[in-house]
Amino acid sequence: MVREYVGTGPFAELVAASDHSRRELAEAERKQEKSRLRRKLGHLEALAAPIDGLSEAAEVLVTAHLVAAGHHKHKGEWRRARSA
Repeated sequence: MVREYVGTGPFAELVAASDHSRRELAEAERKQEKSRLRRKLGHLEALAAPIDGLSEAAEVLVTAHLVAAGHHKHKGEWRRARSA
């Protein structure tokens, strides 16, 4: 952050008012952008919800198939059972 001394008097007051207006405008733009991004995120989450459900169902089916085929999980990885 840099401060610049512009003195006193009418010119300084004009510069200060201009700076204040610029900051308020920038803050309003940031709030508007944040609101727009929040709406967009909500829309994307709604689009992704069915895909998430399908992914969970696929994971259950894969797990059932691997267990039925004699596989097991070891440290997060699926492995074939050793033959005896």
